[in-house]
Amino acid sequence: MAEAHQAVGFRPSLTSDAGEVELSAPMLQEIYLSGLRSWKRHLSRFWNDFLSGVFPASPLSWLFLFSAIQLAWFLQLDPSLGLMEKIKELLPDWGGQHHRLRGVLAAALFASCLWGALIFTLHVALRLLLSYHGWLLQPHGAMSSRTKTWLALVRIFSGRHPMLFSYQRSLPRQPVPSVQDTVRKYLESVRPVLSDEDFDWTAALAREFLRLQASLLQWYLQLKSWWASNYVSDWWEEFVYLRSRNSLMVNSNYYMMDFLYVTPTPVQAARAGNAVHALLLYRYRLNRQEILPVRGLHPRAGDRGCGPETMRPHHIRHLRDSRHVAVFHRGRFFRVGTHSQSGLLSPRALEQQFQRILDDPSPACPHEEHLAALTAAPRDMWAQVRRSLKTQAQEALEAVEGAAFFVSLDSEPAGLTREDPAASLDAYAHALLAGRGHDRWFDKSFSLIVFSNGKLGLSVEHSWADCPISGHMWEFTLATECFQLGYSADGHCKGHPDPSLPQPQRLHWDLPDKIHLSISLALRGAKTLSGNIDCHVFPFSHFGKSFIKRCHLSSDSFIQMALQLAYFRDRGQFCLTYESTMTRLFLEGRTETVRSCTREACNFVRAMEDKEKTDPQCLALFRLAVDKHQALLKAAMSGQGVDRHLFALYIVSQFLHLQSPFLDQVHSEQWQLATSQIPVQQIHLFDVHSYPDYVSSGGGFGPADDHGYGVSYIFMGDDVITFHISSKKSSTRTDSHRLGQHIEDALLDVAALFQEGQRLKRRGLAEEGSEHSRDSLPCHTRGSRAPTTATNF
Repeated sequence: MAEAHQAVGFRPSLTSDAGEVELSAPMLQEIYLSGLRSWKRHLSRFWNDFLSGVFPASPLSWLFLFSAIQLAWFLQLDPSLGLMEKIKELLPDWGGQHHRLRGVLAAALFASCLWGALIFTLHVALRLLLSYHGWLLQPHGAMSSRTKTWLALVRIFSGRHPMLFSYQRSLPRQPVPSVQDTVRKYLESVRPVLSDEDFDWTAALAREFLRLQASLLQWYLQLKSWWASNYVSDWWEEFVYLRSRNSLMVNSNYYMMDFLYVTPTPVQAARAGNAVHALLLYRYRLNRQEILPVRGLHPRAGDRGCGPETMRPHHIRHLRDSRHVAVFHRGRFFRVGTHSQSGLLSPRALEQQFQRILDDPSPACPHEEHLAALTAAPRDMWAQVRRSLKTQAQEALEAVEGAAFFVSLDSEPAGLTREDPAASLDAYAHALLAGRGHDRWFDKSFSLIVFSNGKLGLSVEHSWADCPISGHMWEFTLATECFQLGYSADGHCKGHPDPSLPQPQRLHWDLPDKIHLSISLALRGAKTLSGNIDCHVFPFSHFGKSFIKRCHLSSDSFIQMALQLAYFRDRGQFCLTYESTMTRLFLEGRTETVRSCTREACNFVRAMEDKEKTDPQCLALFRLAVDKHQALLKAAMSGQGVDRHLFALYIVSQFLHLQSPFLDQVHSEQWQLATSQIPVQQIHLFDVHSYPDYVSSGGGFGPADDHGYGVSYIFMGDDVITFHISSKKSSTRTDSHRLGQHIEDALLDVAALFQEGQRLKRRGLAEEGSEHSRDSLPCHTRGSRAPTTATNF
């Protein structure tokens, strides 16, 4: 992921010992603007905020309360204890005939005040309850009486039938961690990858930072945390994503894959029709807040990021009600309307429009075919050219940028093939991540890619939403277009075409000569970047989540420790490891980093490579490493991580023009292993037992470093784990296929530890010769290849 390297600096007045400080007016202004942006977002969705804001109450509850007060008043009872009489005295006197109206108004005002007070009390109580994170520290399968009481209270105060943002006002703000704790955790995280000399130098920088700058920077963060909704999220979006001048392609986008083993229909236009219809249904439900918030043990608010939007330099443009999509096919751009006067077009009508585009024989205009390569260019170059396009081709540019999303109808097939499963999956991933460099509009929030054989994919720009958000939308899309909308026996969308629909509108670009050179340069750079990416995707089918659960371990921690072993075997050393986790327990929370390369993980890896270490010793060290990883994961989720706090401190130092060698050192670090788990969030949408092949194969992203790897993984059902690996071909140190082989071997070696432990345990309970079990993995020597236990591509 990109880090913040550009920020507007403001210079404070500091004494030589940093003892006295003049407040920086520009810094305070930035904090003020952060809060102002938060309040503007709330005002822009006032009505939905009102309906969800009064939750768990409802407007009907106000009517019930008002009726009860009126009834009591009719029975000559005063539940207000004289307050309504005081309110009547304050109301204007309209004459004797309106005396009864004043009583009704007084009762309505008192009911409103009492109703608001009760709602405020419920929100405060729920926010206090949600600030408790002790449940995260509970051992798996165990729950203390305190946590049980807390859970019961949460269920009482959280109400029933919530809307998407019903809990938004009840979410606690993300806390600013102690700067001393953050620095201590940071030094602990870098100790395994630094030499003694480098670590001593870094520790000295940290001590100097704590002595000179930390208290001032922390003060500003505390101030922002009280005023703005979140002390870090808006800066993360702005400086990491929107202010980055690098190409979006590979650097800031990620992809989502279709079903791995099945394609519901081979008809390209039909698949596009159902998928576009499903995505717009999701937008409709999102705008009406009909998508349920995630309510596991802890209710969480939804993320508004799923709405269609277009990214432009320095800001994100939100488009709530766009009624068309932009379509790209064989170098030509089209505008396809998605709604009629009666509402959203049917899937069959959308299929008809896409088929018209596929059947259109007109050629692309000069330079039109490669125009989209500009969106893959460095941002400064694209911003300059875009200004020319706004004057020369404003209508066409607005049709693309104002579309709900971008649709690319590719002319080539994609997906898993039986003839060459490994190469076909790698090519599929590469097509989704980078394409040919000129067939995706990378500025769009996401591009729906439909291949000629009906295979689907999604290319997502990162600034507007993180993977779990777009993944939630993608799960809904796949389930809806396949199981709810469905296809007829001949592979077409169900229903009938609509011949009265106008033809899709071909977009015409009046491109001045000075843009032609820019397009050529952008295309050359995009092809170079695209050709440099080495993608490798493989489903690991020896075992999956069910086996890891039988080992009584966290499936994510199990994979992370196996990745540490695989990377060490690949490179012969340890490195800083980035694992992304969510901070959605907090208002407007996004992500935090789990630094998975710990001292405990390194001890386990060294033991696995030491032939003198026994399997029980390795197993004990593995459990310690897993426990440490779980502790780091829970700390990150509860707002006590390291990297977002250090990032925010760094941004404040840049605003203040305050040089900090320690923070400069932190943000110059390279993540040579960037990892992420793709979560499966809506299991109820997929019947994995009846339709085991209808599960998404996840997605992936580019490497964070020129000499590093990007690794994502998804648990497909109970017995398959799919890995997505990326690296750069220009690096002589990395090879995605080689790392994939090391990951497979590492997983088998770790699983063999548990198999051996089970075998020794059974030997102590049974006679010699009865130690083998049918459901265990086959025994093999550590570090060697194991025979397969299931079909493996």
